Amino acid sequence: MPAVTRNASGDGSAPVRARVDASRVLVVGTVVALLAYLVAVLFGDLFGDRVRSDLLGAWLGIVVELAAVAVCVGAVYRTRRRWQILLGTAAVVVYTAGDLVYLASLDGQQALAVVSVADVAYLAFYPLMLGTLAMTVRKLKGVAWPLLLDSVVGAFAAAAVMALVLAPLLRSGAGGGTTFEVVVAVVYPLLDLLLITAVGGLLASRGLDLGPRWPLLIIGLILFSAADVAFALGMQDYAVGSVVDAGWIIGVVGIALWIDGVARAGTDSRQRDRGLPTHTILMVSTLSALAVLIIGCQVPIPLLAQILAALTLLLAAVPLVFRNRVLGILATTDDLTGLPNRRGLVADLPGRVGGDRFGALLFLDLDRFKDVNDALGHDVGDALLVLVGERFARQVRPGDLFARLGGDEFAVFLDSVSREEALAVARRLEAELDQPIQVGTASLKVSVSIGIALTPDNGTDITLLMRKADIAMFRAKSDRSGHHLYSSVDDDGGARKLRTLQELRLGLAEGQFELHYQPKVHLTDGSVTSVEALIRWNHPLLGQLPPTSFLPLAEEAGLMPAISALVLEEAVAQVARWRADGMAISVAVNLSGSCIQEGLPRQIRILLEQHGLPPECLVLEITEDMLMRNPTDAAKIFARLRAKGIQISIDDFGTGYSSLAYLRELPADELKLDRSFITAMRSDRRAHGLVGSIIDLAHSLDLRVVAEGVDNGETQVELRALGCDVAQGFHFSRPLPAAAVMPWIIAYPAATSKEQGPAGQVLQLPV
Repeated sequence: MPAVTRNASGDGSAPVRARVDASRVLVVGTVVALLAYLVAVLFGDLFGDRVRSDLLGAWLGIVVELAAVAVCVGAVYRTRRRWQILLGTAAVVVYTAGDLVYLASLDGQQALAVVSVADVAYLAFYPLMLGTLAMTVRKLKGVAWPLLLDSVVGAFAAAAVMALVLAPLLRSGAGGGTTFEVVVAVVYPLLDLLLITAVGGLLASRGLDLGPRWPLLIIGLILFSAADVAFALGMQDYAVGSVVDAGWIIGVVGIALWIDGVARAGTDSRQRDRGLPTHTILMVSTLSALAVLIIGCQVPIPLLAQILAALTLLLAAVPLVFRNRVLGILATTDDLTGLPNRRGLVADLPGRVGGDRFGALLFLDLDRFKDVNDALGHDVGDALLVLVGERFARQVRPGDLFARLGGDEFAVFLDSVSREEALAVARRLEAELDQPIQVGTASLKVSVSIGIALTPDNGTDITLLMRKADIAMFRAKSDRSGHHLYSSVDDDGGARKLRTLQELRLGLAEGQFELHYQPKVHLTDGSVTSVEALIRWNHPLLGQLPPTSFLPLAEEAGLMPAISALVLEEAVAQVARWRADGMAISVAVNLSGSCIQEGLPRQIRILLEQHGLPPECLVLEITEDMLMRNPTDAAKIFARLRAKGIQISIDDFGTGYSSLAYLRELPADELKLDRSFITAMRSDRRAHGLVGSIIDLAHSLDLRVVAEGVDNGETQVELRALGCDVAQGFHFSRPLPAAAVMPWIIAYPAATSKEQGPAGQVLQLPV
């Protein structure tokens, strides 16, 4: 017959279930034995001689403790070599062994008059339990030391309170007991409170669960401690089997049941959100110590209690001092790179600037860093900033100041350097980014623009020096020179640009931009099925500004992705409103080259889905020169867009340098002839012939042709004769506010049918 009988499934799980069921029987048996013991202790004197009932209760207590040991051994058997379970079991075993030795040593007495060998076992219980909790703390990475400090503070506070409570015992010498016996009696409750404090610290950690039965552990330790205090205060009257024993027995059973619960949970610790407030231990300990000192001001208390309370307050101040220092460091440190932040830079600069001391302040700004964030995500952008900071740090001397100001901006202050040395450092910082930076699987090539301000040449005022370094950095970015040394000629233009840039950012934040729409007219039948979205800036002081007055600056400052996103969202939302009103129309949106990123197709798909629009409602216009900066990647992105049904238009065609071979491969639907060709058509026959050739070429490639800048009827007639498909310009209409587009489209066919005078006189609406 086989030793193990398998279940029907043949997986051998029956023995496992048998072990689990056996452990449950042990737990139930322990609880039943505990209840029987409590009945014997509380009501034993009703059934016979008190001394014999006390001895009976004492041996019943041993039975309960042995049952608790069996529960713990079962937990060890189920979990094998888990130190938390092993140490907890050892604590219960040695305590039970101590009780067995104590009872065996009575020899008919009600209690032992002196400290015995059993006390060795009793005292061993405490380090074993502390070891059990230490195995739990080990799972909390990074918080073990704070928890240890909190527990020490709690232990001192508990000792101070206990010294106050046990003052009569300390003064009377335990009614004739020896000094050693008094010390042993006092040590027990102190060790109990140390255990309770440690458990409280774990509960306050908010990162650890002590197991599903942690309340049993707390209750057990509290009753255990109460029994020790009662024993210490009434040593001379203690007898085995009394109610005091019940506190110890219940404590042992509570610990055993907790150990069984931890074993059943199957893990040493579990993350949780519940628990005591983080600073509970410190708060309770501090209040307890203060209470002891206040009582000491009113009545005489032991000197030991006063010393322990004072030590509690002293140690409780340590975390506060440490936390204040940490807060100070955090306030001046950049979380991402660990470098000083802008606050740290401003705090450190005054000690380095002043008098005739030479130095240089460098402002560094990564070029097109926002494109990395938009295309690859902020996680990649953050990793890139860390690696860039590490590269820059190679060129900074130990005595120099290197800080991250925020975003993609860094600053370096060089002590005791000349103009030439500062320029040399700037060149070395640029060279650090010559090689691509590997972030995960992405190889990123970035560059930096550096502005340099010298002290004392450019001033010693911190604010002024930082402003001049910022102006120089902006000049380096606009000139694409890599680095620029501040000079007085930069101030007016640079300061004006900085002000405009600040206003531009404020305008984006406050919604000062709006879109106007210029109709695009089909030359064959005069129908209007599309408009081009053109942005306007409603400047609070300068009035409405055209895009040419701020878009170049926005491009230099890296704001074009934000502006393009704004235009896309508003244009798509407006088309949705027009379609809801019954007007089927598409919209063309100009995109900057910096917006042509990997995530663009997904961004547009989500936008169209949010407004419930088909993809053919959107035309994306990109200039020829922007396309040629990275034709391979652009072609891939546009191919993905066209596959989704979104139309692509090449804007300002003819002003760039694209080859015919590339034009053949380009995934586009439309060519927009630059207005410079259209304006020159009537006065230059070569321009006229060139326009006709481009139209024929585009048609041979199945591309639609749009002529922009049509300002008169004669040009319209010539373009129609050359086969141009669509035209737009002031001859038809200026860009219109959204509210005026639908009335214009409704009126346009009627106006063209009159054939009276130049079309511009009839059709133009005030803007």
